[in-house]
Order: sequence, then C-alpha cells, then structure tokens
Amino acid sequence: MIKIISFDVDGTLIDSAFVDLVWLEGVPTLYAEKYHIDFKTAQKRVIKEYDKIGEEDIRWYQLDYWFDRFQLEGSRHDLLNLYKNKIRAYEEVPRVLNHLSKKYVLIVASNAHRDFLSLTLSGMESYFDHIFSATSDFEKVRKFKEFYHSILNQLHVRASEMVHVGDHYTFDYEVPKRVGIHAFFLDRKGRNGLKDLKEFEEKLMELEKLSG
Repeated sequence: MIKIISFDVDGTLIDSAFVDLVWLEGVPTLYAEKYHIDFKTAQKRVIKEYDKIGEEDIRWYQLDYWFDRFQLEGSRHDLLNLYKNKIRAYEEVPRVLNHLSKKYVLIVASNAHRDFLSLTLSGMESYFDHIFSATSDFEKVRKFKEFYHSILNQLHVRASEMVHVGDHYTFDYEVPKRVGIHAFFLDRKGRNGLKDLKEFEEKLMELEKLSG
C-alpha cells in the first residue's frame, strides 16, 4: 500500500525562474556593484567562478559561500527576498497537492538548499509533513541512493510504500527505482515521461489499483 508521496521542487512544483534569477542576475548584480564593473562582465566572471567550483562540490549550492568568496554587500536573505515575487507554482500544483494530501503523507525530497526551499515552498508548505534537502540536511550534492534510504529510515516505511516524482531522469527516476521506490519521471517539455502532475496523479491511481 502506498503511504508516502515524495516531490522534487524545481521543475516539478515550481518553474526555474526564481532560482535562475538569483544565481544568474542577483549575484552578478551585487558583484558588479562591489567591483564597479558592468553587469555583463560581472556575470561572465561569476559564472566562471561557479564553473571552477562545479556542481560536485557542496559549496556550489551555498549562497553564503558565494557571498563570502566574492565579499558581497548585504545578505543572502535580502537577495532571495528580492526575487521571491518570481516564484511560480505550475498551474495544476495546488489542486493536486490538496487532493493527494487527503489520502497520503506528502513530503519534499529536493536537491535545493533550504535557503531556497524556505521561499519556494511558501504558500504550499502546509501540504507537506516533511521537507528533505540533500544539500542542507545530508551534505550530498545529488540525490544518491543513500539520500532515499535515509528518508525511508526516518519515516519508518518500506521503499514499496513510497512514490517519488521529479524532473531529473537520473536522480528523480533511476536512483529511487534502484532503491525500490515507485518513481515517475516528469518532463514538462513533453518529450519523455509525464507532462504534468495531473498525469502523475492518474498514474498514481493506476498504481494503486495494481498494488491493491
């Protein structure tokens, strides 16, 4: 029997505009102001520094690290709040969460840092019993098998009792499937996988019938 429904966040519940603006506009703007250079030059330098660290380094995900590295003025919280009005949940998300929360325990299993999750989930956090961040809670740069095992252990459920949905083919689909979790790949561009969470809900109902 399915007990837990787990959701990725960026690309699954909300679009990427907020996150992209913080990293690709917000940080370079502060860098440009700090070093009195034009925005385009600042943006190139900042992205070059991002690339030097790389996504396999936990520091890549930490805004406070970049504020210190670049010696930026202000705080990461001010920067995040500057763009919070750009957070957009996909159209079907509120209805799907409301409906599923009446039957299942809903959780978040995200790679995003809690600095971001605290804002991106505002307005919908009441639907979730638990929010897990790979980078903040487990200091993992990816949602590896250990991440999912840790969640199962904390929630005291078997892998077969959990369903996960997300938009990264490897870490939202292949990895949880290897753990034994029912996993669904979401591709909002419509090339592969499910096109939205309405379709996910339909697949979930089919899964329930098969397991029942």
